[in-house]
Amino acid sequence: MKELNIGRMLTENRRKRGITQEELAEYMGVSKASVSKWETGATYPDITLLPRLATFFNISIDELMGYEPQMTKADIRRLYGQICRDFSTKPFDEVMEHCREITKKYFSCAPLLFQIGSLYVNHCVLAGTPEGTLAVLEEAATLFVRVREESEQAALADQAVNMEALCLLKLGRGEEVLELLADSVPLRMAPEPLLSEAFRITGNHEEAARVLQAGIYQTVLELMNLLLPYMDLCGEKNSSLEETCRRTLAVADAFELRTLHPGILLTAYLSIAQEFVKHGKTEKALDMLERYGALAASDIYPLKLHGDSYFTLLDGWLEENLPLGSNPPRSEDLIRKDILEALTAAPAFAGLSDNKRFQNIIRRLAGGMEVKK
Repeated sequence: MKELNIGRMLTENRRKRGITQEELAEYMGVSKASVSKWETGATYPDITLLPRLATFFNISIDELMGYEPQMTKADIRRLYGQICRDFSTKPFDEVMEHCREITKKYFSCAPLLFQIGSLYVNHCVLAGTPEGTLAVLEEAATLFVRVREESEQAALADQAVNMEALCLLKLGRGEEVLELLADSVPLRMAPEPLLSEAFRITGNHEEAARVLQAGIYQTVLELMNLLLPYMDLCGEKNSSLEETCRRTLAVADAFELRTLHPGILLTAYLSIAQEFVKHGKTEKALDMLERYGALAASDIYPLKLHGDSYFTLLDGWLEENLPLGSNPPRSEDLIRKDILEALTAAPAFAGLSDNKRFQNIIRRLAGGMEVKK
């Protein structure tokens, strides 16, 4: 990120055009000493002179001031990674204040605001209190509203709507979610087959295959994210719950999510276990938790998105199209901590605390993850 630097920009543009300080001073109607002070940063030009200076060099006022209101995708990705690390190593309030300074500086950069809001959502529990967590979610929702209203990218605006809805749900404001998402479940027509065919008939067969691989990959993850909350609605009908769990695990097995995307499989095991506990199926819940513990303690780190022997063209697509590339939304230290606390601190499993089998799962998980560090 670049700070305002009128002096440097004046010097660079003047020298690029072979203009002396005297010539610039004469054009601006000021002394050579004034121009020299501008360039050294001792003083700044009067604000009324900025349009004339920008016109003289045929650049915008933003360029003249060395100000970039937009950050590049690469800059955003690097910044996100750094802030993730900061959240795991620095005081929470200090990192939040840094984030606020960045958003003020780049308030017109919708992709950046979206990622800052996502950082807030992914780290809000670090606020330390329920009230603090809710306050961070409120702040995140405000950023997503800004993105939704100001972004010129339709896809980004749609993502902002979903993230805003997520914040509102966590804040307990269901009515606002219904209003926000009204009529937002239209009949879907996937664009990937059409785009793939267009690449094929123009002779780009690899890109045709890559588009379809990306579409299949995203659809599998979307299907998992639909099945998991559906379990909760199936709970009153045990047969429906069992069948939904079976189909969820079948999808995971079919697409080898254990290696392709272990993060979402961990969430699936946890969700299924919670539903089984809720309906008194303790042994089945423990079966799922054993799978959860074994996977969490296995060699799955770092948890980065990637392809496999089937999704052979996915890696490049992930790097090019996702704002964070293959990187996870939180630091690995926080991910490991949350994976363990999902068992040890979750109210859903409090009733299993005296169960020997559950205690063994916790012990093996804690030991396995310690070895992996």
